Amino acid sequence: MATPDPRQQLLEQLTQIVRDMGADPQRVSGKILREMMHTTTKLARDGAELGELKLLSRSLKELRYALKVFRPYKDTRKISIFGSARTPVDHPDYQAAAAFAREMATNDWMVITGAGDGIMRAGHDGAERKASFGVSINLPFETNANDIIAGDNKLIAFRYFFTRKLMFMWMSSAIALFPGGFGTQDEGFEALTLIQTGKAPILPIVLIDAPGGDYWHHWQNYVEKSLLDKSWISPDDLHLYKRFDDPAKAAAHVRAFYRNYHSARFVRDTQVIRIQRPITDAQLDALNTEFAPLVKTGVITQTGPLKEERGVLPDLTRLQWASTKRDYGTLRKLIDRVNNFDADNNPVSAEVTATD
Repeated sequence: MATPDPRQQLLEQLTQIVRDMGADPQRVSGKILREMMHTTTKLARDGAELGELKLLSRSLKELRYALKVFRPYKDTRKISIFGSARTPVDHPDYQAAAAFAREMATNDWMVITGAGDGIMRAGHDGAERKASFGVSINLPFETNANDIIAGDNKLIAFRYFFTRKLMFMWMSSAIALFPGGFGTQDEGFEALTLIQTGKAPILPIVLIDAPGGDYWHHWQNYVEKSLLDKSWISPDDLHLYKRFDDPAKAAAHVRAFYRNYHSARFVRDTQVIRIQRPITDAQLDALNTEFAPLVKTGVITQTGPLKEERGVLPDLTRLQWASTKRDYGTLRKLIDRVNNFDADNNPVSAEVTATD
């Protein structure tokens, strides 16, 4: 009699567990669940230490719970708002952040902040509790949730910064940055880095000063003089964000980003841009002329859904091309151009001019 294969036995047991939990082990989701459980069993074989196991277990628990909280709101666009926890309520930056959040909530967006005071409270103040998420972090100081979001079922407390940061990026369709300290700079540069390197989808990033403020002016000077002039970044990287000193215009800019553009994904080496309304042949020709450096081979074409998308968003038109997988600042310009095409065909009143 042949000796049973322990690995095959384990996989069969895990397959049965997936089935017992109500998932189909033959579907992609069921196979991934089995793979996750199989990975955890390897930790025992690896002799993982207690601290390693605690880190992995706690981070997985945090992410599972956070996803559970966000899931009922998956069809509502959300914007993450960052800024100083020390900004007083009567400060112009606080008032600007509250006005911006109010404008976004009025247009059916929800707001995510770190749940603390200062700019974080301003975001909840403007959006109000119903349209607010709090993503807090347990620290020795500045740990209490603000009075607007405290006790709400959309308040999530994280132990780890990396799981918290992941949820900020994963759940957001846009990011707004107001003046702040190291944390604000950290969140802003991380978002820019993830998008610049193609590790996160392109989304609008707005840097907002109160009228008359100069925080982002000085930041822009640093970026140009210390990064761009030394060739640490490329000129098109500057298109990954926009600066504003008017909260209403910043909010209009964020909304205009989704005027026609919907979302993007890769199918292997093919860049797929989903748009809500098709563009004309002349407009497609213009894209191919202006954005040829984004295309590795062939041209940009306009199609229906790819078969690999498995029926996701079947009613949306696609722009697709063999991608060089670089120059994401240029890709941001392409998305802006597509939205401007749509504005020509379907004029809107929103003013989206950024600070010069």
